[in-house]
Amino acid sequence: MKAQNRPSELLDQELVQKVQQGDKSAFDHLVRKYQSKIIMLVNRYVKDPSEAQDVAQEAFIKAYRALGNFRGDSAFYTWLYRIAINTAKNYLVSKARRHSEFEVDVTEAEQVYNAPQLKGLDTPDQELHNDEIVKAIASALEKLPEDMRNAIMLREFEGMSYDEIALTMDCPVGTVRSRIFRAREAIDKKLQPLLDKR
Repeated sequence: MKAQNRPSELLDQELVQKVQQGDKSAFDHLVRKYQSKIIMLVNRYVKDPSEAQDVAQEAFIKAYRALGNFRGDSAFYTWLYRIAINTAKNYLVSKARRHSEFEVDVTEAEQVYNAPQLKGLDTPDQELHNDEIVKAIASALEKLPEDMRNAIMLREFEGMSYDEIALTMDCPVGTVRSRIFRAREAIDKKLQPLLDKR
């Protein structure tokens, strides 16, 4: 077959065009082609293999959403590579925020409120600041759309896997990942001004 002798970049370009025309299965081909490379790449940043898979999956979700704007100025893999690197870095920043020096996890507002780490602090200012963080987390959770709030609560409070959440919420795993990612992003955005004050 002629196609097998053609440059990989050209095949990628054709698959991208198919995705842009609405052929979702063409994106599956791109995922299968580059999945192991992207997971290995993310693994350089995210040392936990299961978390690295989550981050790689998130990178593919972002790429799929942004594919409509891909104009082929660079090779598809180069473009995907940049998305994966940025996703991994964002994950590390987000994780660092969630596990700050007081171990304030953005998804555990109620538990954090009673956490011993927050009770034995030296100054009233620090206690007040941590109260503000807890309230901001609770407020951010309340303001999330119901599907996003449910997804992140099942993941963080119930400890469910993405597959279990997908079954519980009767939606694809990719949708679950997307909802959890957007929920974390919204909570982080709400927390950022408070974390910057520390």
